[in-house]
Amino acid sequence: MPTLPFQHLIKPITISIFLTSFLFSLNGSAQDLEPRSYTNIPIDMQFIVAGYGRSQGGLSPAPEVPLEESDIEINAGILGYAATFDLGGSSSKFDMVTSRLCIGGSAIFKGEYIEDERCGYGDPSFRLTWNFYGAPSLTRQEFAQYKEGLVMGASLQVTAPIGTYDASKLVNIGANQWVFRPGFGVSYRIGDWYYSANTTVRLYQDNKEFYNGIYLEKAPQYSLQGHLIYSLAKGQWLSLSANYFIGGETTKNGIKADDEQDNSRFSLTYSFALNQNHSFKLYAHTGVITRIGNDFDSFGVLWQYAL
Repeated sequence: MPTLPFQHLIKPITISIFLTSFLFSLNGSAQDLEPRSYTNIPIDMQFIVAGYGRSQGGLSPAPEVPLEESDIEINAGILGYAATFDLGGSSSKFDMVTSRLCIGGSAIFKGEYIEDERCGYGDPSFRLTWNFYGAPSLTRQEFAQYKEGLVMGASLQVTAPIGTYDASKLVNIGANQWVFRPGFGVSYRIGDWYYSANTTVRLYQDNKEFYNGIYLEKAPQYSLQGHLIYSLAKGQWLSLSANYFIGGETTKNGIKADDEQDNSRFSLTYSFALNQNHSFKLYAHTGVITRIGNDFDSFGVLWQYAL
């Protein structure tokens, strides 16, 4: 029976910081690079994922915000769960992930040096993925004989605003807004190579309790990403990934902030399985183009256990 490293069930953490007025607000972003999100997987399996991620870098703020020489560091502990099942004769999965984060940093604001540090819980995310084409519902035993070709799927991720948030604080971990993220993706395997692409849109609920009593609105944010994946050996694969995301302009008390993002990221991921129960993933991300928003280098490790 081949070892099955289903690391793609839980997305790697890519935390980003959005500058809004005088507030650093931690939030999930369109920076997520998720190789193998839409490949076929056996059903009736469950997984626990734990890991650590670190990001460091600066901000490219909106023109009207005089923030200079920013240096931000984020350390995150990650915990997740995933389950696979049959949906309409095709393989599907449900996953959820939460995190504990510590964020600290400094910057020059209006000629004055400022710094802050805060720890808290991130907003948890829940996602349903349905591979509706080319991914028949198979058990582990049946999957051993399966030859994958073209797979198409759809997903819906929901982020709940229950993380650490205090509208009176300068630094927040949670975003205090619901986020809905529908997506569509395809993958195609030829021999040891996987070719994968997907697109998503993030839809943001208004934040009525933003810093200093500001009513915050955020426009939809669109993302497109591609992955080139090579199977090195049984239970091992390497992915080269890139994305481009645009949108997400904020409006504060009816006034547009001119902070629409127009950015791209590059990522390298290596996954390997020790056996049928334990596997690990190592990843690194870096910014390629940053107009507005974040310019971070990130790396991390995830451990996965198959129940």
